[in-house]
Amino acid sequence: MEHMTIGEVSARFQISARMLRYYEKAGLIESTRKENYAYRIYQEEEVRKIQQIILLRKLQLPLKQIRSILNRDRAEAARILKAQIQNMDENEKTIQTMKKALERLLEILCEKPSEQNDWDFTQESSIVSLTEFLPMEKHHLTKGGKRITMKEMIEKGSCVRIVLLPPCTVAACQFTGENPEETVGGILSAFVRSSKLYEKKPDARMFGFNHPDPEPGSDTHGYEVWATIPDDLEVPEPLVKKHFDGGMYAAYTIHFPDFHEWSFLSEWVQHSDLWQADYHDPSLKDMGGCLEEHLNWIYSAHKGWPEDNPANGKIDLLIPIKRRETE
Repeated sequence: MEHMTIGEVSARFQISARMLRYYEKAGLIESTRKENYAYRIYQEEEVRKIQQIILLRKLQLPLKQIRSILNRDRAEAARILKAQIQNMDENEKTIQTMKKALERLLEILCEKPSEQNDWDFTQESSIVSLTEFLPMEKHHLTKGGKRITMKEMIEKGSCVRIVLLPPCTVAACQFTGENPEETVGGILSAFVRSSKLYEKKPDARMFGFNHPDPEPGSDTHGYEVWATIPDDLEVPEPLVKKHFDGGMYAAYTIHFPDFHEWSFLSEWVQHSDLWQADYHDPSLKDMGGCLEEHLNWIYSAHKGWPEDNPANGKIDLLIPIKRRETE
């Protein structure tokens, strides 16, 4: 194996080209451009690094720590791995404590069936002592490096919101080629600053989606971004004004670049008793009408991307939905 294109790496390791570009931007890997070759390529050593990154990400290690491990500082790598093992041990203890509390609750319920209508389990000292230091956010618990509450999240929709996006006018920019997200993002960011959009429309929002979608065997695809604008605001080329009809969406918040969570949200919609997907015609090649809303993006662009903005890097994944048809 001498080298691989970004499309070949994406297909081989089942990782998005967008994620690979993010790793490259973060300085974890490097690509090169071969003379008389249309696409950027990864040499054998970089492909090996990508494999290492994928393995370490599956073990729930953050990119900052992965960078340290890839720097081959064995002492620092050992410290990171020991800390991760300790964290998983603590999560395991938390999970076992939750199990014991639930089992005790069940025992008490079975012991006192006649008192179910007046059952104050907060007076049970054994339950209180077990749960005193448990966290509220159950979906942060992990076991064996895997999120253990996916089934509950699908069944109960604890992390999925149903949102209604209103009709609006947007400034749109589309580009097909290498790094389309960065290209259109830069154009839109310049427009936000030059037009002082945030001052004119403080509630302005930014959406993006693949357009056209990636195709098998291709190393490039397109991406389109929208910024909601006042109806009477003129936009310069290459931006164009469009009307968005709005609609109902299932929304799920991720941290950039966890786009693999699309599969979870799709599964949640598929299993919902009330909702079903309302995708666009696939011939439109626009992610079926799904959207990615980059939260507080307009504010961040207007302010020059302040590092202390707590919403930086948070994205809502949005799938168009409608009421599930009943037989």
